[in-house]
Amino acid sequence: MTSKVLYEFKRKLEELEKYKGRGTELITLYIPPDRNIADVVNQLRQELSQAQNIKSKQTRTNVMAGLEAILNRLKLFRKPPKNGMVIISGVVNINGKEKHITEIIEPPEPVPLYKYHCDSTFYLEPLKEMLKEKKLYGLIVIDRREATIGLLKGKRIEVLNYATSMVPGKHRQGGQSAVRFERLREIAIHEFYKKVGEKATESLLQYKDKLEGILIGGPSPTKEEFYNGEYLHHELQKKVIGLFDVGYTDESGLYELVEKAKDVLEELDLIKEKKLMQRFLREVARDGLAAYGEEEVRRYLEMGAVDTLLLSEDLRLERVRYRCPVCGEERVVTVKGIEKQQICEKDGIPMEEVERKDVVLELSEIAEKMGSKVEILSTESEEGEILFKAFGGIAAILRFKP
Repeated sequence: MTSKVLYEFKRKLEELEKYKGRGTELITLYIPPDRNIADVVNQLRQELSQAQNIKSKQTRTNVMAGLEAILNRLKLFRKPPKNGMVIISGVVNINGKEKHITEIIEPPEPVPLYKYHCDSTFYLEPLKEMLKEKKLYGLIVIDRREATIGLLKGKRIEVLNYATSMVPGKHRQGGQSAVRFERLREIAIHEFYKKVGEKATESLLQYKDKLEGILIGGPSPTKEEFYNGEYLHHELQKKVIGLFDVGYTDESGLYELVEKAKDVLEELDLIKEKKLMQRFLREVARDGLAAYGEEEVRRYLEMGAVDTLLLSEDLRLERVRYRCPVCGEERVVTVKGIEKQQICEKDGIPMEEVERKDVVLELSEIAEKMGSKVEILSTESEEGEILFKAFGGIAAILRFKP
């Protein structure tokens, strides 16, 4: 799923979540890719027949209208699209006005179930699941004093468990022979590794089918001893994809481990976003090939000077085109939320809205036409948050500065 497709899908779900209906009259229909359309039509006709028994006249009218609208849409399909489809239909309240909508959503992943659902809101949970980052990595940082176990979940690092050891220092106490002391120390180390292995099993085994891999960090030879001693459950042991030198074994060690493992995790969004923002910030620091702010970035985009466009997925701006109904003068403005009325300077009358586009999608379209790369960053990462808060969510790495 590209960042643009993901963003567009997320925005659509946000829009649908706002809609409310009177009573249980908003219909959501999930059709998996392997479902027979004729079977779906037959079931909907049965639902239409039963809807005649709904006591409330308004609910009955709206549910029947929604079912008929869906049946009309299904006439256009011999079979479901590649990933199946979700059809929503019903009378919703939009800006204080009631309006009947019917939409077909083709999700970015296969529809996992067949479901007909009526409620006062659209049933969106299975679609929201598709937005969740699917990549999970287990993290273990360990030395002979302590160990921390965590999970890299999308862009977030979560601490799952922690262990401390009873391993004595390298200097023996008086009265013990060096051989005896070293043997006791080795036993303590072995017991500590067993304890960490058990805690890792307790924390990570539940994710074994979802884990892309496990990273182990720590000083040498501790991490090698722990891995080679196979203290992990065999299902987790085979998931280990790398050992890395890290200086810390507390929570900060988990972050250091992810940083050290960046070559292994090259494709992970967290690392990708970090590299992009580091490149951008270097250019900003030397007043080089960087631009930020909507007006400046838009200008460079239209010149074809942008190499990579950086946008925040939390940007909630719209580009609106207005036209005067008398003189035809047009004005294009960027707005957030409820905008003030646009007045024609020449005729002194309110201008009419002609077109409205999400700014992220609109700038992405310009970038694609000019051959620029587009990256939409999440604010869940530190770098994504910097883009949104410090640079207004719109920035660019340039090919050249005119």
